[in-house]
Amino acid sequence: MINILVTGASGQLGKTLNDVKLEYPKLDFVFLDSKQLDITDNLSIEKAFTLAHFDFCINCAAYTNVEQAEKTPEIAFKVNAEGVKNLALACKESNVTLIHISTDYVFDGEKTGPYTIEDTPNPINEYGKSKLAGEKYIQEILDKYYIIRTSWLYSKIHGKNFYKTILQKAKKGDVIKVTDEQIGCPTDTINLAKFIIEYKVISKSNFGIHHFSDNIAMTWYSFAASILKYNNFDLYKLLNLNRNYTTFAERPKNSILQ
Repeated sequence: MINILVTGASGQLGKTLNDVKLEYPKLDFVFLDSKQLDITDNLSIEKAFTLAHFDFCINCAAYTNVEQAEKTPEIAFKVNAEGVKNLALACKESNVTLIHISTDYVFDGEKTGPYTIEDTPNPINEYGKSKLAGEKYIQEILDKYYIIRTSWLYSKIHGKNFYKTILQKAKKGDVIKVTDEQIGCPTDTINLAKFIIEYKVISKSNFGIHHFSDNIAMTWYSFAASILKYNNFDLYKLLNLNRNYTTFAERPKNSILQ
């Protein structure tokens, strides 16, 4: 059996991994949420690593509130940078391969084409900066690791995300105002979960940075339209284009990953 520790198990990706685990009977998963494993607490990490001899650790634990990270960056850095550093050190000590989930927000969005792993990160908000700091800690500490950058992650079942928000508004009959000034590739957690397990865990090769998305580029507006159409809502009655959409945290205009 291959033993796998999953941190951040109460998030949408962690829950999706739990959903699909039965498809992989040769893998034994231990799922721990932030109350059971706080990656900012070394004692909590040490306790978790005694539960089994793990081969892999899939780190789904992250601080993902982009707006709040801009206002209180120390919280984002505590989890996304220092917490990741703690986890990387524990993986090194226990000879565990770390699979870390990162983000398209490590890039500034100024490139005209898709971002590749050869492109130099240049985050424009505190969330992106904290995630990049975590990546750097992993690269400094570990030889065996996977950093998987993904974009516009959503689950149709779990968590709070764009997909579920659009559906909730549609069911209420609310007018939905969405911008078309950002472009990226929405990524279903099911596809990311299976990519992590099938391509990474079983192959045991190609250490380093990887990009994964569902590879269909669209704006937030066109994503909202596709959600409404897929769920048989009248998008012409519900969906309005908003070109005056502003946020406290600056976001990359281009988030396409290749």
